[in-house]
Amino acid sequence: MRRIFLSCAFPLTRIALECFSPNVFGALRCTLASVVLLGFGKFTGLRRPFKLFHLPLFVLSGALGFGVYLIFFNLGLESITAATASIIISTTPIMTAFAASFFYGEKLSKIGVLSIIGAFAGVLIILLWKGVFSINTGALWMLAAAVFFCAYNILSKRFIKMGYTSIDVVTYSIFTGALMLSFLLPKAYRELQSAELKHIAVFVYLSIFTTAGGYFLLGKGLQVAEKTSDLTNYMFVIPLMASILGYLLLGETLTAGTAIGGFLIALSIIVFALKGKPV
Repeated sequence: MRRIFLSCAFPLTRIALECFSPNVFGALRCTLASVVLLGFGKFTGLRRPFKLFHLPLFVLSGALGFGVYLIFFNLGLESITAATASIIISTTPIMTAFAASFFYGEKLSKIGVLSIIGAFAGVLIILLWKGVFSINTGALWMLAAAVFFCAYNILSKRFIKMGYTSIDVVTYSIFTGALMLSFLLPKAYRELQSAELKHIAVFVYLSIFTTAGGYFLLGKGLQVAEKTSDLTNYMFVIPLMASILGYLLLGETLTAGTAIGGFLIALSIIVFALKGKPV
């Protein structure tokens, strides 16, 4: 279910950006999703932060996973296709596994290291397909978003090791992310007033199902996974689904660079999921 929510985010965000500016749309998604999760948490035993010094960590988590991440994500989708964006974001679990090998001692196998190299070679192909002097800036924004999402996953795992539940982590992180972007709400209100019904419907769907629901399910996965690298399972399905939806909803097609780089990334993720996980 989480993969369906994440796959829809790419083409639907491109539709939303026809009406909303990237910064404003990030603020809108964070705000509505935080309201939904706070309401959900009220009935599921949402706990207060255990210690005062955990609050700055939640602020950092909110920036990494929501506030800054969504802005980078939206900026990327202004100029690249849903398929290209989803392929780049699909490298996040491999980045996370690589980072977890440093922070949590999840040692990578040799095949795992080769898979990481292969995935980043695929990203470079997408970035530099037209030449070194015409780097795809949209792809760079999306790569930055993937790095931030990786850092969010690592920090979320730390919260879980502290004893927090997935609903605790996601709710407080997204709430702080919404607070960071709250200065954009007056502009968001003006853009909502001029938005068409389809754009409002996309905003509501992405906020409730992709942001609130998708991140909650991701948190659940981090909570039950023995190793952070378990998140790579079937991650290669997301670019496929996003590409199909991008074609059906937006008429997008793959460029040669995206197809070649995407194939290399998908192959690397599959090999990593089967043979390259930390031991």
